[in-house]
Amino acid sequence: MKFFTKYIVVVCLFAAGLFVVPSAMADDNNLKTTVTFSAPFEVPGVNAQVLPAGTYVFKIMDSLSDRNIVQIFNKHMTHIYTTILAVPNYRQHTTDTTVMRFKERAEGQPEAIRSWFYPGRQWGQEFVYPKSKALELAKVSNEPVLATPVEVVTIEDLKTVPIAAVQPTGDEVPVAAVVQAPPAEVAQMDAPALPKTASELPLLAMLGFVSLGAAVVTKKLAA
Repeated sequence: MKFFTKYIVVVCLFAAGLFVVPSAMADDNNLKTTVTFSAPFEVPGVNAQVLPAGTYVFKIMDSLSDRNIVQIFNKHMTHIYTTILAVPNYRQHTTDTTVMRFKERAEGQPEAIRSWFYPGRQWGQEFVYPKSKALELAKVSNEPVLATPVEVVTIEDLKTVPIAAVQPTGDEVPVAAVVQAPPAEVAQMDAPALPKTASELPLLAMLGFVSLGAAVVTKKLAA
């Protein structure tokens, strides 16, 4: 009888864990990060602007199949400064701290934020600029910059607007010229999170099998 009780407890805990994990993963996928900047910096997106030195919160609002949407808040998260389109980018080595990279700017101008890597993650966010600004940044840094060829006005635009990379010459090249693809052996192991709209049917099916197994064991031990 004691064995029966312990077995059922283990089964119940396992089933409860299946419910808890998706919630924890959703929170982790937001990658909420608080960052303090010591100097003004430029940000793209809806309401593109130059933000003053201070403390800000970066957070992923939505993860899509080939792009992410990032929001920047004030430190109390009571105000959204901008909503930015980003493309997943890969780095070979992780870091224990948040990494923010910037694009070179002309002397006397604020640095333009380029990418954001969360601690312990090989996948980061490479930010996308309007084409005119991307061309300006490309000329200064002498390297291609991710760009949208049309003006982004709403968050919905970020979900469908085409993305390319702009060379210092103004020519467009594939996005792959800027973002790095992972080696084949880690492409599946460390892939970005699935869209939040992904089906929960596999989870429900697994829970069904767990419940069925518990019922079979209960019937046999009670016989």
